[in-house]
Amino acid sequence: MIEYENLAKLNQIFFEDYKKSFAQTLESGWYILGKNVEKFEQEFAEFCGVKHCLGVASGLDALTLSLAAFEFEKGDEVIVPSNTYIATILSILQNGLKPVLVEPDIATYNIDPKKLAEKITKKTRAVMIVHLYGKCCEMAPIVDLCKSHNLKLIEDTAQAHGAKYRGKMAGTFGEFGAFSFYPTKNLGALGDAGAIVTNDEKLAEKIKMLRNYGSKIKYHNELVGYNSRLDEVQAGFLSIKLKKLNEINAHKNELAKVYFKNLSSNFVKPVQHPDYFDVFHIFNIRQQKRDQLKEFLLGQNIKTEIHYPIAPHKQKAMGREMGESFKNQQHPISEEIHATTLSLPISFFHQKEDVEKVCEVMNRF
Repeated sequence: MIEYENLAKLNQIFFEDYKKSFAQTLESGWYILGKNVEKFEQEFAEFCGVKHCLGVASGLDALTLSLAAFEFEKGDEVIVPSNTYIATILSILQNGLKPVLVEPDIATYNIDPKKLAEKITKKTRAVMIVHLYGKCCEMAPIVDLCKSHNLKLIEDTAQAHGAKYRGKMAGTFGEFGAFSFYPTKNLGALGDAGAIVTNDEKLAEKIKMLRNYGSKIKYHNELVGYNSRLDEVQAGFLSIKLKKLNEINAHKNELAKVYFKNLSSNFVKPVQHPDYFDVFHIFNIRQQKRDQLKEFLLGQNIKTEIHYPIAPHKQKAMGREMGESFKNQQHPISEEIHATTLSLPISFFHQKEDVEKVCEVMNRF
């Protein structure tokens, strides 16, 4: 069986260091916002090339707190891609804001910059882009648009640790970069974890308060805050894995090369361009007979995943929260992607022989 993912195999090379880190943390008696978090925040800020990193409890919290820091008025609008994972949209709703969906580019699966301007209204306050599958968005026109319309820019960088656009790191183009360290990510913890990166000192101080009940000094609450703190155990694990992140990304790129070389033209493969350094959190292809292909591969002992089977505006929760008019919106490009996309095995534990086998079987479909 070629598994899609196996977290025990993925993390096996880190086990001994994880055990040492856990023992040290356990014996320290300090489990919240301690030295491990401080160390990881400094290391990850340096990795991203930014001044500040703030550890939080999850990727969703990273997005939610980023929006909360701006204190927008209820009902203000945030532009977001129509094919993102639901967490991106939930962060907007949880701040009492209105998500405005923009279609992606069918080639990159990322938000189409050419479609952004037409969705800007007098109530638009921010653009929340998503670097989907480990590929950066086309940032130059997006940054220019946000500057010209005085809009805040938040990057959902949950799937793009180490990805670059024209040599600049994902998460460093806007006011905030919001990261998830969910266990399956290229930089994954052993539980939920997240972080926010920024170059703005005032915003960084605000996030520090928001994540900790709105408090800078214990029992003195300046803001209506949250309880969203990266814990010491996960921070210790993340510092260990961060040392290997470039190697993980390089390994995934080597596996991707095998797919690009061997998969037939019956499958739509990710687009490649010299402006982008992709990290292939997910290697997705598209095929009109996606569901039959998935079953065929499973019958040949190859597991795959679908990211994601349902477009966000078609989710029941969106109808309840936003009304049927939102649910009935037409986003044909997004729906085409959701109906045809399939994610292939590309974990750090996979070897080239695994990917060659997947290609050989797929080409017989």
